[in-house]
Amino acid sequence: MLNIAAVLCIATIYVRYKQVHALNPEENRIIRINKAGLVLGLLSCFGLSIVANFQKTDFFPVHICGAVLTFGMGSLYMLVQTILSYQMQPKIHGKQVFWIRLLLVIWCGVSAFSMLTSSSLLHSGNYGKDVDQKLHWNPEDKGYVLHMITTAAEWSLSFSFFGFFLTYIRDFQKISLQVEANLHGLTLYDTAPCPVNNERTRLLSRDL
Repeated sequence: MLNIAAVLCIATIYVRYKQVHALNPEENRIIRINKAGLVLGLLSCFGLSIVANFQKTDFFPVHICGAVLTFGMGSLYMLVQTILSYQMQPKIHGKQVFWIRLLLVIWCGVSAFSMLTSSSLLHSGNYGKDVDQKLHWNPEDKGYVLHMITTAAEWSLSFSFFGFFLTYIRDFQKISLQVEANLHGLTLYDTAPCPVNNERTRLLSRDL
Protein backbone atom coordinates (compact mmCIF):
# COMPACT_ATOMS: atom_id res chain seq x y z
CA MET A 1 0.00 0.00 0.00
CA LEU A 2 2.80 2.42 0.86
CA ASN A 3 4.51 1.62 -2.44
CA ILE A 4 1.33 2.57 -4.28
CA ALA A 5 1.15 5.76 -2.23
CA ALA A 6 4.76 6.54 -3.17
CA VAL A 7 3.97 6.17 -6.88
CA LEU A 8 0.91 8.42 -6.56
CA CYS A 9 2.98 11.00 -4.69
CA ILE A 10 5.62 10.94 -7.42
CA ALA A 11 2.93 11.61 -10.02
CA THR A 12 1.48 14.46 -7.96
CA ILE A 13 4.87 16.04 -7.33
CA TYR A 14 5.83 15.82 -11.00
CA VAL A 15 2.56 17.36 -12.21
CA ARG A 16 3.00 20.18 -9.71
CA TYR A 17 6.55 20.73 -10.93
CA LYS A 18 5.43 20.95 -14.56
CA GLN A 19 2.60 23.30 -13.67
CA VAL A 20 4.79 25.75 -11.77
CA HIS A 21 7.37 25.65 -14.56
CA ALA A 22 4.72 26.36 -17.20
CA LEU A 23 3.29 29.26 -15.19
CA ASN A 24 6.71 30.87 -14.68
CA PRO A 25 8.79 30.09 -17.79
CA GLU A 26 11.04 33.15 -17.44
CA GLU A 27 11.32 33.43 -13.65
CA ASN A 28 14.77 31.96 -13.02
CA ARG A 29 14.48 32.15 -9.25
CA ILE A 30 11.16 30.31 -9.20
CA ILE A 31 12.48 27.74 -11.68
CA ARG A 32 15.46 26.97 -9.41
CA ILE A 33 13.27 26.68 -6.32
CA ASN A 34 10.84 24.52 -8.27
CA LYS A 35 13.61 22.11 -9.30
CA ALA A 36 14.76 21.89 -5.69
CA GLY A 37 11.20 21.06 -4.68
CA LEU A 38 11.06 18.28 -7.27
CA VAL A 39 14.26 16.69 -5.93
CA LEU A 40 13.09 16.94 -2.32
CA GLY A 41 9.72 15.46 -3.20
CA LEU A 42 11.23 12.52 -5.07
CA LEU A 43 13.62 11.82 -2.18
CA SER A 44 10.66 11.80 0.19
CA CYS A 45 8.85 9.29 -2.03
CA PHE A 46 11.98 7.14 -2.17
CA GLY A 47 12.07 7.17 1.62
CA LEU A 48 8.42 6.11 1.73
CA SER A 49 9.25 3.14 -0.48
CA ILE A 50 12.10 2.20 1.87
CA VAL A 51 9.73 2.32 4.83
CA ALA A 52 7.32 0.06 2.96
CA ASN A 53 9.91 -2.55 2.00
CA PHE A 54 12.05 -2.68 5.16
CA GLN A 55 9.95 -3.40 8.21
CA LYS A 56 10.81 -1.91 11.58
CA THR A 57 11.13 -5.27 13.33
CA ASP A 58 13.51 -6.74 10.71
CA PHE A 59 15.60 -3.83 9.44
CA PHE A 60 15.26 -1.12 12.06
CA PRO A 61 18.19 1.13 10.95
CA VAL A 62 17.10 1.02 7.29
CA HIS A 63 13.48 1.64 8.30
CA ILE A 64 14.51 4.69 10.32
CA CYS A 65 16.60 6.04 7.42
CA GLY A 66 13.55 5.70 5.19
CA ALA A 67 11.38 7.48 7.74
CA VAL A 68 13.89 10.33 8.02
CA LEU A 69 13.90 10.68 4.24
CA THR A 70 10.12 10.56 4.07
CA PHE A 71 9.35 13.05 6.80
CA GLY A 72 12.49 15.17 6.56
CA MET A 73 12.53 15.66 2.80
CA GLY A 74 8.73 15.79 2.75
CA SER A 75 8.69 18.63 5.28
CA LEU A 76 11.27 20.54 3.24
CA TYR A 77 9.20 19.91 0.10
CA MET A 78 6.17 21.45 1.77
CA LEU A 79 8.26 24.43 2.83
CA VAL A 80 9.60 24.92 -0.71
CA GLN A 81 6.11 24.74 -2.20
CA THR A 82 4.90 27.27 0.35
CA ILE A 83 7.73 29.60 -0.65
CA LEU A 84 6.71 29.14 -4.29
CA SER A 85 3.13 29.98 -3.36
CA TYR A 86 4.37 33.16 -1.71
CA GLN A 87 6.44 34.05 -4.77
CA MET A 88 3.51 33.48 -7.14
CA GLN A 89 0.84 35.41 -5.23
CA PRO A 90 -1.08 37.51 -6.10
CA LYS A 91 -0.16 37.25 -9.79
CA ILE A 92 -0.78 33.52 -10.22
CA HIS A 93 -3.13 32.77 -7.33
CA GLY A 94 -4.64 34.46 -4.29
CA LYS A 95 -3.10 34.94 -0.86
CA GLN A 96 -5.52 32.45 0.70
CA VAL A 97 -3.69 29.49 -0.84
CA PHE A 98 -0.38 30.70 0.57
CA TRP A 99 -1.78 31.13 4.09
CA ILE A 100 -3.40 27.69 4.06
CA ARG A 101 -0.13 26.07 2.99
CA LEU A 102 1.81 28.06 5.56
CA LEU A 103 -0.51 26.83 8.33
CA LEU A 104 -0.02 23.26 7.12
CA VAL A 105 3.76 23.72 7.19
CA ILE A 106 3.55 25.01 10.77
CA TRP A 107 1.37 22.01 11.67
CA CYS A 108 3.96 19.76 10.05
CA GLY A 109 6.81 21.42 11.94
CA VAL A 110 5.10 21.11 15.33
CA SER A 111 4.27 17.45 14.66
CA ALA A 112 7.82 16.69 13.51
CA PHE A 113 9.33 18.37 16.58
CA SER A 114 7.00 16.46 18.92
CA MET A 115 7.76 13.17 17.21
CA LEU A 116 11.54 13.67 17.24
CA THR A 117 11.58 14.76 20.89
CA SER A 118 9.42 11.95 22.23
CA SER A 119 11.10 9.34 20.03
CA SER A 120 14.57 10.42 21.17
CA LEU A 121 13.54 10.17 24.81
CA LEU A 122 11.91 6.79 24.22
CA HIS A 123 15.03 5.34 22.60
CA SER A 124 17.46 6.92 25.05
CA GLY A 125 17.89 3.59 26.84
CA ASN A 126 15.99 4.49 29.99
CA TYR A 127 12.97 2.44 28.95
CA GLY A 128 14.66 -0.80 27.97
CA LYS A 129 16.57 -1.97 24.95
CA ASP A 130 13.71 -3.78 23.26
CA VAL A 131 11.54 -0.75 22.48
CA ASP A 132 12.67 -0.93 18.85
CA GLN A 133 11.15 -4.38 18.41
CA LYS A 134 8.11 -3.93 20.62
CA LEU A 135 4.81 -4.03 18.75
CA HIS A 136 2.21 -4.27 21.52
CA TRP A 137 2.19 -1.78 24.37
CA ASN A 138 0.22 -1.82 27.60
CA PRO A 139 -0.54 1.24 29.74
CA GLU A 140 1.60 -0.12 32.56
CA ASP A 141 4.70 -0.51 30.35
CA LYS A 142 7.60 1.86 30.86
CA GLY A 143 7.65 4.48 28.13
CA TYR A 144 4.01 3.94 27.21
CA VAL A 145 3.18 7.66 27.32
CA LEU A 146 6.16 8.56 25.15
CA HIS A 147 5.23 5.81 22.72
CA MET A 148 1.69 7.18 22.42
CA ILE A 149 2.97 10.73 21.91
CA THR A 150 5.36 9.52 19.21
CA THR A 151 2.63 7.58 17.45
CA ALA A 152 0.15 10.45 17.61
CA ALA A 153 2.75 12.91 16.33
CA GLU A 154 3.65 10.57 13.47
CA TRP A 155 0.02 10.30 12.41
CA SER A 156 -0.40 14.05 12.77
CA LEU A 157 2.63 14.57 10.54
CA SER A 158 1.19 12.19 7.96
CA PHE A 159 -2.14 14.03 7.96
CA SER A 160 -0.36 17.35 7.45
CA PHE A 161 1.24 15.87 4.31
CA PHE A 162 -2.12 14.63 3.11
CA GLY A 163 -3.72 17.99 3.78
CA PHE A 164 -0.98 19.77 1.86
CA PHE A 165 -1.56 17.60 -1.20
CA LEU A 166 -5.27 18.39 -0.98
CA THR A 167 -4.45 22.06 -1.57
CA TYR A 168 -3.38 21.07 -5.09
CA ILE A 169 -6.91 20.07 -6.09
CA ARG A 170 -7.99 23.48 -7.38
CA ASP A 171 -4.61 24.03 -9.05
CA PHE A 172 -4.80 20.72 -10.90
CA GLN A 173 -8.26 21.54 -12.20
CA LYS A 174 -6.57 24.10 -14.43
CA ILE A 175 -3.98 21.88 -16.12
CA SER A 176 -3.87 19.00 -18.58
CA LEU A 177 -0.85 16.97 -19.69
CA GLN A 178 -0.35 15.21 -23.01
CA VAL A 179 1.73 12.28 -24.23
CA GLU A 180 3.03 12.49 -27.79
CA ALA A 181 4.27 9.42 -29.69
CA ASN A 182 6.73 10.35 -32.47
CA LEU A 183 6.96 7.61 -35.11
CA HIS A 184 10.01 7.45 -37.38
CA GLY A 185 8.35 5.10 -39.83
CA LEU A 186 5.26 3.05 -40.59
CA THR A 187 6.92 -0.23 -39.52
CA LEU A 188 9.40 -1.41 -36.90
CA TYR A 189 11.93 -2.66 -39.48
CA ASP A 190 15.29 -0.94 -39.98
CA THR A 191 14.29 1.31 -42.83
CA ALA A 192 14.86 4.93 -43.71
CA PRO A 193 12.72 7.31 -41.66
CA CYS A 194 9.64 8.70 -43.36
CA PRO A 195 7.21 11.37 -42.18
CA VAL A 196 4.06 10.04 -40.53
CA ASN A 197 1.22 11.47 -38.53
CA ASN A 198 2.09 11.47 -34.85
CA GLU A 199 -0.38 10.51 -32.18
CA ARG A 200 -1.17 12.97 -29.39
CA THR A 201 -3.00 11.70 -26.34
CA ARG A 202 -3.90 13.52 -23.16
CA LEU A 203 -2.20 12.12 -20.10
CA LEU A 204 -4.26 14.08 -17.61
CA SER A 205 -7.28 16.19 -18.32
CA ARG A 206 -9.21 18.62 -16.21
CA ASP A 207 -12.38 17.07 -17.60
CA LEU A 208 -11.71 13.76 -15.80
